[in-house]
Amino acid sequence: MFKIRSLALGLVAPSFFVSAALAGTIQGTVTFSGTAPTLKPVAMDADPTCAGKHSTPVANEILVLGDGNTVGNVAVSVESGLPAGKTFPAPTTPAEIDQNGCMYIPHVLGLMVGQPIKFKNSDGILHNVHALPTLNKEFNVPMPDAVKEKEASFPKEEGFFKVKCDVHPWMNAWVRVYSNPFFSVTAKDGKFKIANLPAGTYELSAWHEKLGTVKQSVTIAEGDTKDVNFTLQAPSK
Repeated sequence: MFKIRSLALGLVAPSFFVSAALAGTIQGTVTFSGTAPTLKPVAMDADPTCAGKHSTPVANEILVLGDGNTVGNVAVSVESGLPAGKTFPAPTTPAEIDQNGCMYIPHVLGLMVGQPIKFKNSDGILHNVHALPTLNKEFNVPMPDAVKEKEASFPKEEGFFKVKCDVHPWMNAWVRVYSNPFFSVTAKDGKFKIANLPAGTYELSAWHEKLGTVKQSVTIAEGDTKDVNFTLQAPSK
């Protein structure tokens, strides 16, 4: 059953159980191919308190590009190839989304089934957390200025869904609930790393909210490190 809690769990997440000598690693970079669109900054004029938290324009997070057209906010994950029937314990350390500067930070988040997720309110103003899953239970939690943290969890595996603030409509994040710990989200440099994988052949996916999903297969041996790069491009009109 879904629960909202205000108590944070300050425990250490368990590590995965593959010997360091046997574990493999997949790493790489995600880049954008094509002409990048010019995006308008986030408009916060409707709330002067939010606008006043920034001295410069706030970049739109729909497409975050770094040097060399690397792409941020891309979720790279293992989609198939893990041992059949294998289960993975969820970390007890909460994943976090902070409402800071009237933005959700991070914009893209992965966590495991049953892992706590902590929503923080660093702004000290009224926000709300409206999660819109379809397999898990939808919820809408007010967070007035005096409420600094709320905690929740999701009991079912689920693909990406939106979390938004109804008070400030430009505020949104994307969350995915995984059944295993083999996922990574890129920063602006486009880099990802998935460690502690047993030897095998895996299908990887790279997901972006606007650029879609790209997949590729990779085989790693015991103790191997494989470089796998993804290229995303704007979908055809």
